[in-house]
Amino acid sequence: MGLALWIMVAMITGKREPWDANAYWTGAYPLAVIGSAFLGYLFPEKPWRWAAIVMLMQLVVMTIRGSDLSLWPLALIVLAILSIPPALVGMLAAKLRGWKAAN
Repeated sequence: MGLALWIMVAMITGKREPWDANAYWTGAYPLAVIGSAFLGYLFPEKPWRWAAIVMLMQLVVMTIRGSDLSLWPLALIVLAILSIPPALVGMLAAKLRGWKAAN
């Protein structure tokens, strides 16, 4: 999902770094949050991992597409921070599943 979102925004906007485009923040990032919630609901064991995978896979695309590797540490930090909201939503969705199963 992270790969697809990053590539899709890059192709649509023509930006080398999709987070430089408004489409990333208004479309791709919210879809990553929703996707992390969906995955957390379906697979509730360690739901935070889905957000980490979705967001950090974007680093793989950045590397493959030839982004400046000198900014790799900064990109890793930014993506780790951006993983927090999807992780929280994924954990909430996993708890919702557990709550529904208990009732």
